[in-house]
Amino acid sequence: MSHSPRYSLSHPTPLADIGRWDFETDVVVVGFGAAGACAALEAARAGARVLLVEASGGSGGTSALSGGEIYLGGGGGTPIQRAAGFTDATEDLYQYLLMAGGPNADAAKVRLYADHSRAHFDWLTAQGIEYKNSYIAERCIEPATDDCLIWSGSEEAWPFVEHARPAPRGHCPKFAGMGGGRYVMDKLAAQAVAAGAQVLYNTRAAALIVDAQRQVQGLVVRSEGTLRFARAHRAVILCAGGFVMNREMVRRHAPLLLRSQFPLGTVDDGSGILLGESAGGATLNMSEGFATIPWYPPGSLVKGIFVNGQGQRFINEDCYHGRVSNYILRQSGERIWLLQDHETYATGEMQTLAKIEIGAAGETWEEVERELRLPENSLTATVGLYNHYAAQGTDPLFRKAAKWLKPLNRPPYVALDCRLDHCFYASFTLGGLDTLPTGEVLDAERRPVSGLFAAGRTACGLPRWGEGYSSGMSLADATFFGRQAGRQAALTGR
Repeated sequence: MSHSPRYSLSHPTPLADIGRWDFETDVVVVGFGAAGACAALEAARAGARVLLVEASGGSGGTSALSGGEIYLGGGGGTPIQRAAGFTDATEDLYQYLLMAGGPNADAAKVRLYADHSRAHFDWLTAQGIEYKNSYIAERCIEPATDDCLIWSGSEEAWPFVEHARPAPRGHCPKFAGMGGGRYVMDKLAAQAVAAGAQVLYNTRAAALIVDAQRQVQGLVVRSEGTLRFARAHRAVILCAGGFVMNREMVRRHAPLLLRSQFPLGTVDDGSGILLGESAGGATLNMSEGFATIPWYPPGSLVKGIFVNGQGQRFINEDCYHGRVSNYILRQSGERIWLLQDHETYATGEMQTLAKIEIGAAGETWEEVERELRLPENSLTATVGLYNHYAAQGTDPLFRKAAKWLKPLNRPPYVALDCRLDHCFYASFTLGGLDTLPTGEVLDAERRPVSGLFAAGRTACGLPRWGEGYSSGMSLADATFFGRQAGRQAALTGR
């Protein structure tokens, strides 16, 4: 009795076992999100035949779920930045991104992106993505309008502001309402198809195909329920997203993210990473992820203070909301409170979305402390110390900027309930395959795996540290380094 071979994401299939080729092409791209679209587009424009396989029934991936914001700057500033009165030097962008990448930042990738980010803006507009010449000065997470430029990170906050001159770099597309990622993806997908990329939807990668020298030669896929075999004469590019939807992988590599109840992704099952590992690819920063609770606007809430279940403060609240949430995940217990007084408290759509409600209220902080059942003098001592220094315009413990400092001394007072086990904490992973700036996947000794590339969240790119993430970094990384991977893969010879 003969048996069909079993194909696995974790074990490559020998070239000698392949009896036929259903597709013969130069470059196979796995995943039709922003990284895959840009990789396919640039490879096709470089003259390569491109086959793009997508597990779902359409293009977009997690990129289409985003706000479409892209982190751009340098070169003196984009036209939108300059029109708003900001000069953004390449070195400031470089230093900020280097800090944002954390202790394991990839200086080569940061350097390349900083040097070419301004030109990347022009490339994006050339693909038909429109940006309104407008700037929103208020603290916001994502514009509900079609406006463009926002502060999307910790640029003005300690410790980043001490090393890089701040500038707003979040560029949102000209798209009214939330969800501009779909608009961005539609533009990029149309360009990829127009450039000649052949697309197979409802097609999942099953295994890489390697020869006797462990060089990647193609891909086994399951398309519409049928196994098919694709020969890649030049390279395979993995752009299949991260692994946040694979909760077992999260449990194994990034268990802290399990505290976030709402994973952000579509497929994002780690298949691209597993494929890369099967061919000898090494991974980086697999324990890292982004998590956030959208707690502002209104910006006045930034003047409040976060405390944990012991009534202790733990972060400068003027930094990026994702950085705050990263610190929240590391607190013991589930109880987190955002303290406000009558002058700073206000409600907004973000609080409704995040399920943030008033957990306690009182005319004195002692009343709030008792209602929260905290030890006597724990919360009041924290607020008293904060108020003492805030009245002097300083925050020696956590260095919140002076413009956000205000004593919380106007009753009534409230403690907003930001419990981890109740509120909307969304997350995604930041770890992935180790790659060169060209997209080539590296093994444990940092040698390129022949014929294998990766980009987007399948790779460990610019955003790789939860404490340093800024909105727009994922799409910046996916589009820019997807382009690098596509161009280099098209030039790869056997």
